[in-house]
Amino acid sequence: MEKRPLKIGLSARLMHTPPKELGFRNKTLQYIEQSIAHWVMAHGALAFMVPTLETGGEVQRSSLSIKSVVHELDALMLQGGADVCPLSYGEEALRPEWSGDRIRDLYEIELFWEFVFQRKPVLGICRGAQLINVAMGGTLYQDILTQRPDAHPHVDADLYDKYFHRIEILPESHLAQLYPEYAAAHVNSIHHQAVKDLGNDLAIEAVSAQDRIVEAIRWKGEGFVAGFQWHPEFHGSNRNLLDSAPALLDFLFAAEQQRDSR
Repeated sequence: MEKRPLKIGLSARLMHTPPKELGFRNKTLQYIEQSIAHWVMAHGALAFMVPTLETGGEVQRSSLSIKSVVHELDALMLQGGADVCPLSYGEEALRPEWSGDRIRDLYEIELFWEFVFQRKPVLGICRGAQLINVAMGGTLYQDILTQRPDAHPHVDADLYDKYFHRIEILPESHLAQLYPEYAAAHVNSIHHQAVKDLGNDLAIEAVSAQDRIVEAIRWKGEGFVAGFQWHPEFHGSNRNLLDSAPALLDFLFAAEQQRDSR
């Protein structure tokens, strides 16, 4: 009997005030970016966006709980997007434009912990890696160049996903096992925030070669929780960049193993 495809939940990006020309006045949009869905689907898994369940919304928690939603899925992928709100790690925003999205933080942190409690894999991409660190008690640099003036720029507004830098993969890490031929590699870089204080029971697996900014983290506990600061779904077939397939296949294998053990 053929096994059913894995069902991967993708956390939603939120647009609280859509431009008027989109025709959604006074509405909140929830969406996923095409590349991340196609990255998951290219390896035979199904991608499902997980909408928020918020008090006062049309979907009441009494009729559908986060626990019920997570029960139907095999793993979670936390997307990139808006800054994590400093309030989520006990700080005030140093500038108004770094206030982030507190609503999304609360939604994703609850979702993250429910997947962890149900022992299902979680993979965080860019903001998703930062969210994992915050959910586990860590903090962030609100702006790398402001708080780490020794660091090189990690974002270029004009180049966007065509801006790259070199990372070092720490020896004896799980990531090093996935990429045994690489002590270092090039990845895209689209972030102005980054891990500052590491969250509880997390290990660093890769750093930026130029300034040692954290680029990959992994939970040391039982189960699969990992985060990449870069966007592997944007790497595509670019042979000059770290192959995104081993990292994704590792995540999907963990999801399949957990699903089959239930």
